[in-house]
Amino acid sequence: MAYRSLFSPNFTHFSSARPISHHLYYHPYLSSTSLQYNNIRKELSFPYVASVPYQPINVDYLEGEFSGHGVTFEGIGDNCVAKMGLDNGSTATLMLPSGLITSYKAPMWHGSTVELLHTSVSEGDDGEAVIQGGVSLALNYEDDNEVPWSPSTWVLRDIRGNSKDSIKVELISSDTDNMVETRHIVTLGEDILTSEISVTNSNSSPLQWTGSIISHLTVSSPEATYALGLEGSNFHNVPPFLSNFGIIPSDLDEENDSEIGQLWKQMGLKGFFSGLGQRNKKNASEEEMEGEEDDGYKQLNEQMSRIYTCAPRFFTLIDRGRRNSVVVGRDGFDEVYMYSPGSSHEIYGEYSFICVGQSTMLKPIMLGPGEVWRGSQHLHNPNM
Repeated sequence: MAYRSLFSPNFTHFSSARPISHHLYYHPYLSSTSLQYNNIRKELSFPYVASVPYQPINVDYLEGEFSGHGVTFEGIGDNCVAKMGLDNGSTATLMLPSGLITSYKAPMWHGSTVELLHTSVSEGDDGEAVIQGGVSLALNYEDDNEVPWSPSTWVLRDIRGNSKDSIKVELISSDTDNMVETRHIVTLGEDILTSEISVTNSNSSPLQWTGSIISHLTVSSPEATYALGLEGSNFHNVPPFLSNFGIIPSDLDEENDSEIGQLWKQMGLKGFFSGLGQRNKKNASEEEMEGEEDDGYKQLNEQMSRIYTCAPRFFTLIDRGRRNSVVVGRDGFDEVYMYSPGSSHEIYGEYSFICVGQSTMLKPIMLGPGEVWRGSQHLHNPNM
């Protein structure tokens, strides 16, 4: 695959290799009143097409409605890029209507800014643009009828704050049939990027959901990267989450002799997680490999995919190659997902990242009628 810049003039619209269902949701900045929700029924395969087709966005409307808060808008094909910027140099880039955060640049001790997120943009087999990585939401809802669905289209609801202190961008995704509303509030501060979600069940029946806020943090190499503060945390070894925007090495398969490859063999490609990570209730509990982290300064050079079930609310990822660190925090979520592609790949390359996720995968959240659940992830920059 040939890689292109996200802001290249040759950047084309996203396309989908998977079927989608349609629900109506009205908003003035869409040139059509039809928004698309992805009723995901994916098999366990490694995704390359990382999004779905969207209706064109009226960028002029966004500029007129939401200007003056430190956010600018740029149209790219049928999509839109919202650029958040603070006076101290912190910036974040958000894609609409996918809701994908593709960039977070933070000021460093040496005076310049450094990109903290890992995002790849490449050309697919049919010439379409494929975007993966960054920070995304992978949420899977299920009602009493056990029909899963996931929010994939986000509408810009509000922008608050200013370029001096902090900027809040609020996105909303609603399903009128199931009467469920999801809000995603992205906050850019001087030394922090926060992703907060709230799920409201307006239905008369209970709602069960699983999911994660998945972040791809760029590093020089997993070999030079260490996790500080996880000692004593219980964990479950699991196959990697397969989400719309996830990055998984193409050589990770059943024939792989690594720890993850052995998990694929034990659990089977039809086993542990499907689509956005829904748990296989029949076989997972029998095949999970559990343990307790015994390393307080854990090197992430080996391939690994784990869910920590009693990790501290804050831990630190240190990259000795780039000489920087990120403090990862959470509220509301009980689990922490961590994935390392290992150090067998080129440094500063396509797989030079560590994936972390604040998740509710092993223990689904149950929401009664009228209930609201809230949770958040914090990426703190301590390097100023």
